[in-house]
This record gives sequence, C-alpha cells and structure tokens, in this order.
Amino acid sequence: MTRSDLVIQLAERFGQLTHRDTEFAVKTILDAMASALARGHRIEIRGFGSFSINRRPPRVGRNPRSGEQVVISEKLVPHFKPGKALREAVDQQVGALRAPAEAAETPASAGKTES
Repeated sequence: MTRSDLVIQLAERFGQLTHRDTEFAVKTILDAMASALARGHRIEIRGFGSFSINRRPPRVGRNPRSGEQVVISEKLVPHFKPGKALREAVDQQVGALRAPAEAAETPASAGKTES
C-alpha cells in the first residue's frame, strides 16, 4: 500500500472528509512521526507496533568495484517492531492463504508409500 492508496482508502471510508483533507491528515501524521524519530523519541501504537532508533556502530567495509577498504561511519536508523496483535493478524491471514495450497499437495503425496 502506498501513501496515495492510504489517502484514497481513508477518503472513501470517511465520506465527510474531502480527498484534500485526508491527504493533509496523512501527511501531518507521518511528518509528526518522522519528527519524533528525528528527535530520538520512541513511537508506540498499541496493537500495531513501535518505532525506535537503532544505532549501527562504525565498521570497515569494502568497495565492491575496487575491493578497497572503506570506513563506514556510525549511523542511526529507524526500526519497526510489530506488536503482538499485528503479528497474529498477519500470521492468521498468511496461514489462511497457505492452507489451501498445502491441502492441495497433501492428497498427491498421500498415495505414495515408503519403501
């Protein structure tokens, strides 16, 4: 799902909001989240997950073209950890999609006997 897909879906779901208002709301929320992370804050959305900043220590890497060693400086990167409800919902949905495929394979292998 892209940002514009989200805006369209929200505008359809909440008829009282115009497309422009929905776009502004989504932009405002994402900007607030980015700003909080940039200031080093942690964001927790219950039932969805949490966003935090992880530190990647400095290290020595290699230039893939020349093979020359390159010093890579320390980086702070955003990290998302899904909440329990989100993990379970995804697992349930993906499991439901996988089950018919696995069931279709089972009868074919059931006729085989071990020697």
